[in-house]
Amino acid sequence: MRILLVAQAFNSLTQRVYTELRTREHHVGVELALGNDLLRARVAAFEPELILAPMLTTSIPKDIWSAHTVLILHPGPKGDRGPSSLDWAIHEGEKEWGVTVLQAVEEMDAGPIWASVPFVVAPCGKSELYRNEVADAAVQAVLLAVDRFADGRFEPEPLDYLRLDVRGRLRPYHDQRIRRIDWAADDTEVVLRKLRAADSRPGVLDELCGREYYLHGGHGEDSLRGVPGTVIATRDGAICRATVDGAVWLPQLRPRRVTGGPPTFTLPATDALGPDLPRSIPEVPVTPAAAASRDTWSEIRYREEGAVGYLEFAFPGGAMSTRQCRNLLTAFRQACVRPIDVLVLGSPRDFFSNGIHLNVIEAADDPVKESWLNINAMNDLVEAVLTTTDKLVISALAGNAAAGGVMLALAADEVWCRESVVLNPHYRLMGLHGSEYWTYILPRRAGATEAERLNRQALPIGARDAAALGLADRLLPGSAGTFWSSIRRAAAGLADSPELAKRLIEKKRQRAADEVAKPLAAYRSEELAHMRRNFAAGEVYHDLRRNFVHKVAPTRTPPHLSN
Repeated sequence: MRILLVAQAFNSLTQRVYTELRTREHHVGVELALGNDLLRARVAAFEPELILAPMLTTSIPKDIWSAHTVLILHPGPKGDRGPSSLDWAIHEGEKEWGVTVLQAVEEMDAGPIWASVPFVVAPCGKSELYRNEVADAAVQAVLLAVDRFADGRFEPEPLDYLRLDVRGRLRPYHDQRIRRIDWAADDTEVVLRKLRAADSRPGVLDELCGREYYLHGGHGEDSLRGVPGTVIATRDGAICRATVDGAVWLPQLRPRRVTGGPPTFTLPATDALGPDLPRSIPEVPVTPAAAASRDTWSEIRYREEGAVGYLEFAFPGGAMSTRQCRNLLTAFRQACVRPIDVLVLGSPRDFFSNGIHLNVIEAADDPVKESWLNINAMNDLVEAVLTTTDKLVISALAGNAAAGGVMLALAADEVWCRESVVLNPHYRLMGLHGSEYWTYILPRRAGATEAERLNRQALPIGARDAAALGLADRLLPGSAGTFWSSIRRAAAGLADSPELAKRLIEKKRQRAADEVAKPLAAYRSEELAHMRRNFAAGEVYHDLRRNFVHKVAPTRTPPHLSN
């Protein structure tokens, strides 16, 4: 079936719907919602049998939805309406929510219902919830609606608030008056709900060190205490702020834009505050092993179960700055000296990695220099994984990965993915040749021809296609929790396998043979020669990075999505 996806951005959910539909052999086009005339022209040219809007904040023109069936994905249960559905669900502590596929009509979110799927609201930020429980339910609902449309016999259900299963309602925009934190009265649970409901957009507007910032993220703290509202500690770029009954960690801040001033963007909290952060506030570190047994904030955690080590990392948005790469490399090396046979790398629920940290680079005094430092720090990390020959290293992808983050995953001996994972194994859209040993890693996995195609086409691939290409070794179904339960059983089985010793011997032999054929240093040198040119002042990378960081919308749907 010819299906046109219309979306505000080609975000994680739109990519997931795209890959799921293509896997089912539908002919799928993508059009970004950049103007009604552009949309009309694309619809006329594509001639869709069905139009799907998995992520849309504007309305579809009447002349389109009256001539075509247009199905809208709304992140709320039946009857829920308004632009802040997930914000309200988290703010009010809902235990269960849902997604609904409804038909476009004159009134927003009020059309006939084609499918509705419930999900449990996990205690996490809105963006993490969106990429996990919401996305899982959304894909289920979209595929059900598509099947019903293709069958031709299904009659969509009119919205009727008298029905017992219609429990949603029209809600207003969740503005900053509702989000405001009263540090003298709100307890930690309330503060966390407000922070999580605003993550990653728009953030909670507040004042720190005499300036206004949007607060992003929110994590509890089990031991630090102080005067409510004050900053009492820092850790790896985050700040800890006291509440009336505890404290919360704030990993990122975004300065409020001054009228007439340049756009602002999220940064690690201490970077955003800069010299305004008092020097008297202590840095309170925590080791990855200690963090694993505490209710505190840490980007990196390490635990062991028998002969298996688990190195968990969770970086906001999946981006990894020079500092974060170096911290993870240190933790990896520490894990490698432990008496374990299998080492599992991955994030508990969200992104595995999306490569270098474009926001931190954009904010640097010298973006060219910071780009170079960041890519080399990523290379150091990937090289450490590639050259670890005395342990079996497993990459466990509970969430998506892109660019250098894909190469970090593929550097391991095996790649185990949730079936919902989407990979973007390319660099071209940022004007980069790419590094992280991709010219060695990707052909080793997929072959030279496929490696070149993946980088040239610059399109996302779903987990099933990744497995078919050789980029994933195991696909595991279910939620992130189910995924990690399966990972633990499988990893323990590998550690106990009588074949493990032979595998490690063969791994060492193969690495030595590859090194003789072409040293890793040669791959790195060749890649970095390209990257040095890409990073030079005046190159397109700097404009593309700036547009990405400042969320500058394109004027037309990019060519790689228009085919």
